[in-house]
Amino acid sequence: MRWLLAALCLSFAVTCQASVVITVNGKPVDKNQVLQPTPSAQPIHAGKSIDKVLVLKSARKLQLISDGKPIKTYRISLGKQPKGAKMREGDKRTPEGMYWVDWRKKSDKFNLAMHINYPNISDAATARREGVNPGSMIMIHGTPDSEDNPEELFHTLDWTDGCVAMKNYEMREVWNLVKDGTMVEIRP
Repeated sequence: MRWLLAALCLSFAVTCQASVVITVNGKPVDKNQVLQPTPSAQPIHAGKSIDKVLVLKSARKLQLISDGKPIKTYRISLGKQPKGAKMREGDKRTPEGMYWVDWRKKSDKFNLAMHINYPNISDAATARREGVNPGSMIMIHGTPDSEDNPEELFHTLDWTDGCVAMKNYEMREVWNLVKDGTMVEIRP
């Protein structure tokens, strides 16, 4: 019965045309900071659009799915505690479940970042039952790149606080191919 309720709520949220105020840590975000995908992005295969982003945590892979088939795969980094689903704020785990990209922004620290709608209804209900804060601000983002911390240092490590991270040039490609509203499935 919970799945039916979750599916109904998800369907409503996706089709709803209501105005949304984007907040970060409870504070409204200036719409100029939240960026839209680049309209000039060329699909990987002519006529193909990305239907879903699939994250396979155990394989450290992110796949772009079109018509039910993976068309591009990337190596990713996860939270510092990669095993198990995110249960609460600060547990350093990457969530598991069904989400969608709901907004994006340029990040001084992480290049480009696409926010996923964690916590979903199920995550919020579990956290409420456990009496904990589920956390928020889970993103698919790039990697720091500076003289002190070159991008290559991060690529094979699980280093985030629960986000999905990838090389910056690959993140730019994903940014251009994945539209807001695209489903994101994160599997163990």
